[in-house]
Amino acid sequence: MGNTITNQVLTTSVQTADSSVQNSKKRILKSKIQSYFETANAWGVFVMGSTFVLMIGAAYLVYILQSDFTQFNIDRMDSKLGLGFMLVAGALFLFKAGFFLYSLYLYFRYRPVASVEDDQLPTCTVIVPAYNEGKQVWDTLMSLADSDFPKEKLQLLAIDDGSGDDTWHWIQEAKKKLGDSLAIYKQPKNMGKRHALYLGFNEGKGEVFVTVDSDSVVKEDTLRNLVSPFVTNEHCGAVAGNIRVLNNEKALLPKMLDVSFVLSFEFVRSVESKLKSVLCTPGALAAYRRSAVFGCLTEWINQTFMGQPSDIGEDRAMTNMILKQGFHVLFQRNAYAYTNVPEKYRGLYKMFIRWGRSNVRENIEMSKYVFKNFRKGSKVGTRLLFLSQSLEIVMSYPFLFFMLFFVLTHPLLFLSSTLFSILVLSTFPVIFYAKRYELSESLWAYSYSILYTFGLFWITPYSIATANKRGWLTRELSEKK
Repeated sequence: MGNTITNQVLTTSVQTADSSVQNSKKRILKSKIQSYFETANAWGVFVMGSTFVLMIGAAYLVYILQSDFTQFNIDRMDSKLGLGFMLVAGALFLFKAGFFLYSLYLYFRYRPVASVEDDQLPTCTVIVPAYNEGKQVWDTLMSLADSDFPKEKLQLLAIDDGSGDDTWHWIQEAKKKLGDSLAIYKQPKNMGKRHALYLGFNEGKGEVFVTVDSDSVVKEDTLRNLVSPFVTNEHCGAVAGNIRVLNNEKALLPKMLDVSFVLSFEFVRSVESKLKSVLCTPGALAAYRRSAVFGCLTEWINQTFMGQPSDIGEDRAMTNMILKQGFHVLFQRNAYAYTNVPEKYRGLYKMFIRWGRSNVRENIEMSKYVFKNFRKGSKVGTRLLFLSQSLEIVMSYPFLFFMLFFVLTHPLLFLSSTLFSILVLSTFPVIFYAKRYELSESLWAYSYSILYTFGLFWITPYSIATANKRGWLTRELSEKK
């Protein structure tokens, strides 16, 4: 009896000690998390504050150096080369300014299509390709399963593209929870996202295919909002979703990218949608009419560039081929997906290089049909979009050379004028984001513009020079650690 009581006391003591240790660990973890966010916020205040100091200082320098600007302009105008430069620059400025004003007009006329009733919704196959995504793929699949889309019209497919981590485990766990509503597949080896999607397109039974990246989550009404344009517009071949940043509380880069994404999607794609020519339906969230996909699927899966199989830009390529068939490509602002973005500079520039190479390749492909009679109705808007994007690509080298010349000959003038230009030009995305969401977060547009101008200016020239290179560049195991 005495031994029993002693053992009970010892057991209770051990449990109490274990509980104290666990509570202590929780307090330490909580303290670390709190410290992390306090540090992140402190860095955020420092970066934002430094940005304003730089730009205000730049404005002052522009004011006191205005005589240097005048002299610099006179020197250029004295020669035929300088005059030619000014004429070209002026023409480009007028085109971009005119296109921006036209874009504003189109933006204010844009309205997303409201969700149709359940009985009007088409059958839908959602394809989630995953590679080295870990537990995040579980969150993606759960968010899709929680959609308010009619269950009898929804088919979920998850495809592990030969991951080297525990992605397949989490897909299997999702299968256990969701049962027959989720079909899962595993590629024997990593073959690339395009091949994973190809498998999904061939296995899917829906009238509409929806592709969702495995690091994204969706809102409850996202799917029904995304596919509604196919019901209201028989010429609609594809729809782009509205992408926001999921991990924008963890680091500074995602905060900046969130502001950039809002402008890129809610302004730029709204404008493109009014012209029925969204140039890229994002991999994070996009929908395609079944007939439009199978109208180009063979060409898409066998696409090459300079003799090499294309293993990047599958979303832009699919969009391009659907536009080429004469379909409309639209944007749904009310169909939200939240996706993870790189938190470090290395991951960011790799992502931008991949996008840049894809833009170069697909603009070349688009040039082959955009000035032909590729669809019924007006095609002027599509051509304007093509010219605007092509000019940005083509002018990247002249801009780079001019920038280097300016840096070497007038370094102080270059710095001050560049920062002042950022202050002026970035005010639009600040106002746009502030009106749509929060003023305090909108100020990250200034910091992002400085980062892009001084830290990512080389992306487009490099992407042009290396457009033939293959490789996804991100999502390797080393990138996720």
